[in-house]
Amino acid sequence: MALILGGGGLIGFGSFASAGEGSSSGQDGTLSAGASTIECPEVANALPGVPVEARTEVDRELALMDSQITEAYAKFADQKEQIQRDPQLAENAILNPLKDKRQASIDRIATAIGRGGEKPQGMDELAPCSLRDDGNDQNQGDNQDGNQDQGQDGGQDQGGNNQGQDNGGQDQGQDNGGQDGGQDNGGQVGNGPEESDFADIQSIEPNVKAPQAGNDASTGAFATDCGVNENGKFNPDNVIVAPGVANGAHHMHDYVGNQANDAFASDDDLANGDTTCQNQGDKSTYYWPVLRLQNGQNENDANADGGGKDQNIGEIQRPSEVTLNFVGSPVGKVTAMPRFLRIITGDAKALTNGDKNANASWSCTGFEDRQLRDKYPICPEGSKVVRSFKFQSCWDGQNIDSANHRTHVSFANENGECADGFRAIPQLVQRIVYDVPPGPGFALDSFPEQLHKPITDHGDFINVFDEKLMNDLVDCINNGQKCGPGEVAPKPDESQAPEPDETKAPEPDESQAPEPSNSVEAPPAPEETDKPDEGGAAPKPDDTTGPDETPAAPSKPAEENEEQQQPARTPPPGETAPGAAEPEAGVPAEPKQQVLKAATQEVTPPRAYNTPAQAANAAAPQGGLADTGARMWPLAAGALLLVAGVVLLRVRGRGGNARHL
Repeated sequence: MALILGGGGLIGFGSFASAGEGSSSGQDGTLSAGASTIECPEVANALPGVPVEARTEVDRELALMDSQITEAYAKFADQKEQIQRDPQLAENAILNPLKDKRQASIDRIATAIGRGGEKPQGMDELAPCSLRDDGNDQNQGDNQDGNQDQGQDGGQDQGGNNQGQDNGGQDQGQDNGGQDGGQDNGGQVGNGPEESDFADIQSIEPNVKAPQAGNDASTGAFATDCGVNENGKFNPDNVIVAPGVANGAHHMHDYVGNQANDAFASDDDLANGDTTCQNQGDKSTYYWPVLRLQNGQNENDANADGGGKDQNIGEIQRPSEVTLNFVGSPVGKVTAMPRFLRIITGDAKALTNGDKNANASWSCTGFEDRQLRDKYPICPEGSKVVRSFKFQSCWDGQNIDSANHRTHVSFANENGECADGFRAIPQLVQRIVYDVPPGPGFALDSFPEQLHKPITDHGDFINVFDEKLMNDLVDCINNGQKCGPGEVAPKPDESQAPEPDETKAPEPDESQAPEPSNSVEAPPAPEETDKPDEGGAAPKPDDTTGPDETPAAPSKPAEENEEQQQPARTPPPGETAPGAAEPEAGVPAEPKQQVLKAATQEVTPPRAYNTPAQAANAAAPQGGLADTGARMWPLAAGALLLVAGVVLLRVRGRGGNARHL
């Protein structure tokens, strides 16, 4: 029955996908279904220096231009069939009105810049837009160039094996007139993604490269744990790109870290905001587009901005794991980031802008030495989808932002060196894992005209570390240490890409069981190592490693270890122990870092546990009412039996005395 349902789902998805985008212009000159989106020049990338006093007005106008494109795309989607029959309708009803609106915004931008500096010239040519024809892919050449210069950051040379396979992920000749093929199965209502946007990860050769670390390399790493958005904080704002503009992103974002982040958040708001990070010294904000499952189940934003109104529909998927690591430079020491430094990585408009700024990396657990840029991965059974970002690691030493939100930071070159005038800063490496069904059927949120293409993936970061913690972070990295509330996950370029049923031998200091009596050499149970990520069996507390992770050694059931576990129990959710110096009395002899990790593990459930101590602590009762009852019934039963025994002995004793008398 599962196979029948799964096959039907794939057939349905293929049907809606092929209806969304497709063939090129017809030979008779009429506009065919190949014109699937609206392409406009990116004004932000053409701006000269923007005076500080003009920044707010310029950002608002740029966000308004995004809204203008979104509205024009909606009209195009509604009238696509008529436009195919009458191409002039596109010019009169969509492109010319859009050009006029963009020209007015460009004029206001030029005027704002001119009040505080030199008024930019020659920007009028950025006003006209066009309908993009899939048969004339403009990204094909960009992809060939981009894969040469994106490798400079160790792991961004991704997807090079896929050049020319599908001309940038556009479907060739499969359009059925632009009909709404996705209404019945939860698809993206004809604006993507399509089946050719997916690739089997096992068909991709390893393609990740990294600069060789030199003698002066800063080899340490600092991990911060901010959860997986258990609070359900979502909004379609982007305080970096469109401050002060509600729905400036036109797609929904996941947020971890700072909880004050919306379009109207000031630096003071962020500094005073709450944080989901275990270490309260990290109030940084980390956000990215949500991933949705195309399963016919809509979220409650189906009729809201950023959701259905912007053609982002489907069930939002919470990540199963988020790791946020800061790493060093392969050629030297790193310097502290300035507070409120803003970094965006990737390009939300890469489909129409080309992939010059694209930084999408898609893979599967167990295969992270194989990265895709313009494809979503199809992962084998037992493997999970992974989105990863390596943020820019060079800073100009002066600015926390720039007019296009890019030029104040940059990537290192292919040798790991920063350009002249730039200095190395800790590099944020972000890894987001999802447990979604294998195969086509999911997509990230995007601007509507970007058609949910995987290459448009992007991430945003605002540094709100306090000064002391940032200095500790830098010292940790420069001294070659591994620091933070949890062990630092391996970089994608260090992954050995085992098959899903392969495991690595556990490290000696990570395989200590919670009880001294548990042997560290005890072999793990077969079901815990053969397919760690398969969902067919009920999850076990210590059975959470993915195919590319080191499995934890087995531990005894919580009932057997209850007395030993009690001293190592985690604090209540409201408490954190980022600064715990030493284990409490009675804690088994474990590395200090493991104890700290176990002490903070409960703050953001559910979690993957990297050590047996964590798994056992998570399995042990935590004091809830139901848990207390589960723990106390054996004691209560024993007490009743004891009382009954005493009564019986007394009765028998009295009877014996009476007989004796």
